[in-house]
Amino acid sequence: MKTVILAGGFGTRLSEYTDDIPKPMVPIGGTPMLMHIMGIYAHYGYKDFVLALGYKADTVKSYFLNYYTLHSDFSIDMTTGEKSTINRPILDWKVMLMNTGLNTMTGGRLRRLAPILKYETFMCTYGDGVSNVDIPKLVEFHKSHGKLVTMTLARPSARFGVVETGVNNQVNAFREKPIDSEGWINGGFFVMEPAFLKYIESSSTVLEREPLEQAAKDGQLMAYRHDGFWKCMDMKKDVEDLNKMWDTDKAPWRLDKLTPPPSQNLNA
Repeated sequence: MKTVILAGGFGTRLSEYTDDIPKPMVPIGGTPMLMHIMGIYAHYGYKDFVLALGYKADTVKSYFLNYYTLHSDFSIDMTTGEKSTINRPILDWKVMLMNTGLNTMTGGRLRRLAPILKYETFMCTYGDGVSNVDIPKLVEFHKSHGKLVTMTLARPSARFGVVETGVNNQVNAFREKPIDSEGWINGGFFVMEPAFLKYIESSSTVLEREPLEQAAKDGQLMAYRHDGFWKCMDMKKDVEDLNKMWDTDKAPWRLDKLTPPPSQNLNA
């Protein structure tokens, strides 16, 4: 089963990083966010990826083209130019890198991938969020209901602490960034049937609007509720939080060695 990662947006809210690199390439623990996301799927044996690129697509392509050179020691014969790698890290992943357009919207990117997605069920997620969602259970749930789309729902952390006050403005309780126990949000990590692609009209179609809204009206959109960890990298503070989790070995999405360790330790 193929996994599509939407990795082509401008990432304007992270301009501190995205002026130079695309959002999915922002490093967490020395490794691009994109590789962390791919590691989640690879942990469960889903290693066939399609990257829907756009903004600074050449940066992502260069990373994968030069992956083994950048992450291995190597020797080179300066006379002939012959090169051989040493301590080469092996990833048994298949990665298809597709430029889906600079200004294409999220739905439009899927539409442009239709020729390679039209044959079987596929998964899809965004290039800026990590989670410890159980992918096999998600796929099993999708297969059980027979609808076109399964969307993973997640509980977001509040961006600010919650203060409860009583009489005379006395603070009765303070909770720093609690989980919002009431609301659920679109956490990505979709499973989709090829027939859903017919809901996407053009390159300017936003996935989260007409296609998913119409699928819901048609009774073709199901929710998989994930109560565990989920975090989206929207702002600089999110990058800092994710790096802190990784550096202190408290990253819930780090499932095993398939989630790449910091690049400086790849040969350890």
